[in-house]
Amino acid sequence: MDDPALDPVEHRRALAGLARINRWSGSDHLLWPIIRQEAASIGDRPLRVLDVATGSGDVLMGLARRAARAGIRLQLAGCDISPTAVAAATAAAEAAGANIHFFQHNVLSQPLPAGYDVVVTSLFLHHLSQPEAVYLLREMGRASDRLVIVNDLHRSRINIALVWLACHVLSRSRIVWHDGPASVRAAFTPGEARELATSAALSDARVVPKLGCRWLLTWRKQG
Repeated sequence: MDDPALDPVEHRRALAGLARINRWSGSDHLLWPIIRQEAASIGDRPLRVLDVATGSGDVLMGLARRAARAGIRLQLAGCDISPTAVAAATAAAEAAGANIHFFQHNVLSQPLPAGYDVVVTSLFLHHLSQPEAVYLLREMGRASDRLVIVNDLHRSRINIALVWLACHVLSRSRIVWHDGPASVRAAFTPGEARELATSAALSDARVVPKLGCRWLLTWRKQG
């Protein structure tokens, strides 16, 4: 899905497959306890959340549903380099009646916009080289007023096999069939993620392995 020349129809099919995999593996479920706690700590205003490389926006949609059930106010936004992804995410949010702002943005060549309490990214870091990953983490730390959260794949042999199976069961997209296992092979281990965070001046970041072939990195801005 990283190919800018990818046919939009194939891209949408791949985004739909990835959304099903995210629902199955619980990306929004991993983020929600932290988001809920953060929202409770800021008083009577919405928690402002930016999702970097949002894809079809399924993680933000999941957070919006959970927040609505819990009576918690969130101000949600997502950015992606792909106009196809932004259009798909916007259409899905409008169809669901979710108030989420999606916009096109190249996070590797443009500074992230400021004004967000929490900056998150899910299943994006493994698409990047080590220098790009460090740059992104540094940018997320700069743009966030309070908290950075990264949810990504954990590279291991067993996780490659599990993701291969999940991709073939949950999607008919050959792009997803290829990209899923390839993404795990390219992913960082939790130890490598800690080293990336240290290089990005997020030296006290916590990285915790999670179910679903994932790890979760959190870093809180001081001061």
